[in-house]
Amino acid sequence: MALRALLSLVAVPDWQGRAAACLHPIGLPRVDLPAQGACFACTSSGCSVALGAPALRALRCGAGSLACIQAPCSVSLVCCVPGSGLHQPHPSPPVGGEEVVRGIAVEKFDIVKKWGINTYKCTKQLISERFGRGSRTVDLELETQIELLRETKRKYECVLQLARALTNHFYSLVQTQHALGDAFADLSQKSPELQEEFGYNAETQKLLCKNGETLLGAVNFFVSSINTLVNKTMEDTLMTVKQYETARLEYDAYRTDLEELSMGPRDASTLCRLDAAQSQFQSHKDKYEKLRADVAIKLKFLEENKIKVMHKQLLLFHNAISAYFAGNQQQLEQTLKQFNIKLKTPGAEKPSWLEEQ
Repeated sequence: MALRALLSLVAVPDWQGRAAACLHPIGLPRVDLPAQGACFACTSSGCSVALGAPALRALRCGAGSLACIQAPCSVSLVCCVPGSGLHQPHPSPPVGGEEVVRGIAVEKFDIVKKWGINTYKCTKQLISERFGRGSRTVDLELETQIELLRETKRKYECVLQLARALTNHFYSLVQTQHALGDAFADLSQKSPELQEEFGYNAETQKLLCKNGETLLGAVNFFVSSINTLVNKTMEDTLMTVKQYETARLEYDAYRTDLEELSMGPRDASTLCRLDAAQSQFQSHKDKYEKLRADVAIKLKFLEENKIKVMHKQLLLFHNAISAYFAGNQQQLEQTLKQFNIKLKTPGAEKPSWLEEQ
């Protein structure tokens, strides 16, 4: 009946020419459609509505899709005019895609929910510890080693800062000696009466400059090794310590939660919550014990590595400084060979154009 009512509203005075629409009462504008080969069919399975071109010349699906008039079907009608230029309606999203999107949203919501509960419990535990109301798990031996590591790192950072300052100042001294030697050499050529004296001083400054560059190589190697020890090796161990402290806080938070539930009444809902709390407590306990063992192992290896590295670097620093200020050039060069330190000579990194050929 609805189809017949729609067809009765359409007036087609000329089947081969341009059709005129009389659909203004239902809000459809006037549109010209081809007279042959056009049809509109419903895309819904089980719906057999199909409207021919003579009846629907005035209908338009360009700006929006044309709904099927077969009740209760609400599927858009598809224009099947070959080359007519009419826009087909956008297909409805598949049901499976909506389920996947809904599943992802639920999963993200669960992640945020778990994070919020965990953060609340840890914050509550932290505040309780700060105000002395909550109990805290303490490993005295491990805590002492961690505090000693932090104090050692602060002292080594101070040594590293001073060693870098020494390197910068000594580099400026070497550059000044080099410039002074060049000035003495220039004056020895322009002052015949003082040529010998300027020459002696120029050679002395050049020798000091050469030994200073050798000492700079040793000090730079010392600074580089200390920097690696402090900012990489020790920092890596402290990162594991931070993870251990976070795991300890979570362990205590869930332990406190389990103790509070255990002291409460035992009904059906409480037993379910108690089982869940016991499971979460055991999970955080395993994580805490694993990280505690990792920290203990890393602290042991760090101490052994620190002794080995510092023994070598302190011996290098002492021998190099002593040889330089004693004026023993051979011992200074022997020290660098002993520790396999190679100096970078100017222009050594870039070969000449003849060597590149």
